[in-house]
Amino acid sequence: MKKQQWKNIKSWIKFALAIVCVIVFVVFYIFNLWSPLKKSVSIVVERGTSVTAVTNYMVQNRIIKSADLFYFSVRLNGGKIQAGEYDIPRGAGVWTIADMLTHGKVATTTITIPEGYTIKQIKSMLMATPYLSGDVACNTSASVCALQDGDVFPDTYRVARGTPRLALLDLARKKMLSVKERLFRYKYPEPLKNWNDVLVLASIVQKETPQIKEMPIVASVYLNRLKKNMRLQADPTVVYVLTDGFGDMRGQPLLRGHLKIDSPYNTYRNNGLPPKPIANVGVDAIRAVLKPANTNYLFFVADGRGGHNFSTEYSEHQKNHSVWRDIKKEINGIVDYNK
Repeated sequence: MKKQQWKNIKSWIKFALAIVCVIVFVVFYIFNLWSPLKKSVSIVVERGTSVTAVTNYMVQNRIIKSADLFYFSVRLNGGKIQAGEYDIPRGAGVWTIADMLTHGKVATTTITIPEGYTIKQIKSMLMATPYLSGDVACNTSASVCALQDGDVFPDTYRVARGTPRLALLDLARKKMLSVKERLFRYKYPEPLKNWNDVLVLASIVQKETPQIKEMPIVASVYLNRLKKNMRLQADPTVVYVLTDGFGDMRGQPLLRGHLKIDSPYNTYRNNGLPPKPIANVGVDAIRAVLKPANTNYLFFVADGRGGHNFSTEYSEHQKNHSVWRDIKKEINGIVDYNK
């Protein structure tokens, strides 16, 4: 082959590659960058809505420029769109939108169920949470309709917008079942006899301290008292009774007279554990009960710094309590009482 012919061939190859690059860029631009969207929008695709109806809506609302290009993109992505709420970003092209709708890449929301919340608190929170649907009450025999404290696992859940509130509760219920399966192999510390005992004590520990490092120590105090047949005298159990299971005094003080309330949950009047958990607990509180600290402590009281002072003798506890009483009086003037 002559040198000139080879140069001509190379020139044609370069020209052809340039044409291909231009075509690729044009196709990419048309499907991915050619967009009338100047800001992000949300659309809701109801179940059973046709591709034609969705396409017409988006053309009319200037979400896409070309119905034909969107039809073609949907067909290449499987041909069917899925119901749900979608957040379409600013500048999204037809291919991006078709990919979202055909693969169900719906808008999501993050819901956090705090550790130590009761079922009533969780339901109240969910009813005030946007982006979910439905009520928290139901009249069927489904497990989610008979939830009790201790049945759901506090965690952060990422769900599709519009998820029914009962479905989220059921998701948290199933998560607790999986936690139980994972931790069920642990040996129960004496004198706990079953999983309910573990959850009951864990719920008290959860309500007594937010500090993870303190939880095993608090658990040891209550286990030591149970072994000696001493009443637990746990304030959160009284609060649970006074608030009818809500678990939060909402700023009201807990007074000496409240400790006399008649209820199987009142650990100032009854020996042993309450019949059921008084809150929904995280894994740290459960592990604290399953693997408590090795102590002889029988008493504890707040130290005014977010933690507690622990003691083995009542005389020492009285001194700690006197210090806390002075701190509390200085903070808000509420007189505390002895455990």
